[in-house]
Amino acid sequence: MAKERIQYIDAMRGFTMILVIYSHVCVFCFKEYFMAFNDVLFLLRMPCFFMISGWLFYKATRVWDSVTVKQVVQNKFMVQIVPTFIFLALHERADFFHQLGAFKGGYWFTFALFVYFCLYILSSLLFRRTKYKDVWMFLVALVISVVTFWYDINYHRLSGQMGWAKNALGFFGVVTWRYYLFFYLGTVIKKYFNRFLQMTDSTVVILVLVGLFGVIACSPRFDDMVPAYLRFVVSGICGMVMVFTFFRKFASLFTKERMLGRSLQYIGTRTLDIYLLHFFFLPESMLLYNRQLLTYGNKILEVAVVMGEALLVLAACLVASYVIRLSPFLGKYLFGVKDK
Repeated sequence: MAKERIQYIDAMRGFTMILVIYSHVCVFCFKEYFMAFNDVLFLLRMPCFFMISGWLFYKATRVWDSVTVKQVVQNKFMVQIVPTFIFLALHERADFFHQLGAFKGGYWFTFALFVYFCLYILSSLLFRRTKYKDVWMFLVALVISVVTFWYDINYHRLSGQMGWAKNALGFFGVVTWRYYLFFYLGTVIKKYFNRFLQMTDSTVVILVLVGLFGVIACSPRFDDMVPAYLRFVVSGICGMVMVFTFFRKFASLFTKERMLGRSLQYIGTRTLDIYLLHFFFLPESMLLYNRQLLTYGNKILEVAVVMGEALLVLAACLVASYVIRLSPFLGKYLFGVKDK
């Protein structure tokens, strides 16, 4: 019997997927990172996505024996890695080998997620007989996040001295490992979910998180390691808890009985398809209207235009996903659809 899906979780995944397309319309179509509050949404978008991924990955009954490890890694490889490189090859074609660095021509998310699965499994095995296992795994996640964040900040200074190691670290997307902390926190939230609910049911706690996120969002970006990392991690934690709590507390708005809920849930169950497809539908022609739109200086207008374009791209992805999934073979190897 298939496990019943949690509707507000799927809706939240759909919401964050829309934010991803929204951001890419700003960056790839308009070539403008700071427009339409994209720089504010950036603070919470990927932390939310990775937190939900960790939340869904954690299973209290799972025992990491050799059979389970092999099965999970093989399955995740087929779902995350194989489709990623197929779509990267299709999208980049002749430029494929030049896009195998950290961000893989935009296809870094699925590759990074596979690495996070492996890091989590390795940490679980390493500390399986250790007292305070959760604390040790958290410290590992924190160290990975801090070190890779430092590497990202100092990349240009270090790259000239690293030789072949720079390409190896680039291929494995080490600079993106800074988000592993949010993935791990997602597993912790799932494990101690009742305690998490008690904490986030407090109005005071949520107001503090909202206020802290607002202060950080309005603050300038920092170049120094310590303030930059604190801004990154604190805003990410505040943002992911805020969004998760909003969807949980207002879960009645996101049920299948409501159009909004049905729509977001459907998007949430097609996040991999949409992520892999949407780069093909981002219109480069929007750059022609960049200067004209920005001259108005109206953030609301910017949001409306970018969101409208993002929803058109999303619709194209959903149609393409539906057509491709009509073929079981293509559905399996392009989107990781399991055999019935």
